[in-house]
Amino acid sequence: MNSPDTASLDPLLAQLGELRGALAQAVVGQAEVVEQLLIGLLAGGHCLLEGAPGLGKTLLVRSLGQALELQFRRVQFTPDLMPSDILGTELLEEDHGTGHRRFRFQPGPIFTNLLLADELNRTPPKTQAALLEAMQERTVSYAGTTYALPAPFFVLATQNPVEQAGTYPLPEAQLDRFLLHVRVDYPSEAEERDILAQTTGNRSAQVPKVMDAAAVQALQQHVREVHVGEDLLAWINRLVRASRPGPEALAEVRQWIKWGAGPRAGQSLVLASKARALLHGRLAATREDVIALAAPVMRHRLLLSFAAEAEQKTGEDVVASLLHSVPFNA
Repeated sequence: MNSPDTASLDPLLAQLGELRGALAQAVVGQAEVVEQLLIGLLAGGHCLLEGAPGLGKTLLVRSLGQALELQFRRVQFTPDLMPSDILGTELLEEDHGTGHRRFRFQPGPIFTNLLLADELNRTPPKTQAALLEAMQERTVSYAGTTYALPAPFFVLATQNPVEQAGTYPLPEAQLDRFLLHVRVDYPSEAEERDILAQTTGNRSAQVPKVMDAAAVQALQQHVREVHVGEDLLAWINRLVRASRPGPEALAEVRQWIKWGAGPRAGQSLVLASKARALLHGRLAATREDVIALAAPVMRHRLLLSFAAEAEQKTGEDVVASLLHSVPFNA
């Protein structure tokens, strides 16, 4: 594995610090959420933000779009949204000189660098599925032709866990495409007081642009070069495999899990750990990186059993049990 070029990395890390500062100007608190979004950005993955209404999910993503010199588009997902409203459609054009007619593909809002899919679970499965190819392959297929999406490309989706009427739960295949499942919780008392002070005056925070597409792609390349030791890689592999129910699985897993995490969870945990290490200025991932990201990477990839729901257990509870029970040195 090639070691990162520290001479070229230092200016990029400085830009990364400026990016965090720019987001702090617009978003009060939510430091862990901001960090996880930046980890998704560095790892080249998509993020699903889940939290109650009014916690600033959309503001955070919009602020990230303003701080990056990238194309940014927002799609408000509704029950009547169609796949063509996202992907694009063919328009019939006529050449007035010759009278010939032809179809021309008109790209939809997905042809951007940063797509905010707001309230993704409010649209039917047919429209949700339209994102699958784009999120995995970074391409869109329409009428037999494949179109490449701009690079870099990220989907940052939000969903409201409170309201169930008029929503459509995301299928497992869709959830697996998200690198991180980011929980957005209520702010602390001091943070909420600052929010009240900053958002009820006549001045709005201006988010400066601090990083362009070239810098983002360079940082993503450096993430790939961050070192992960063989013992850490083996532990990640054991953690993911231990989430699958079977005769030798932990009692909690056999009782609470119907379907465990697949290989993509291991890939995501390695990449996210590398990205967190780089975000903290380190060139090697550690156990602390894995522990910090195990729940955001794995909890949405675990299909819970009826017994878990009856006992009000969550994917986070299972991940905590795995981190406690799976030894680092086998």
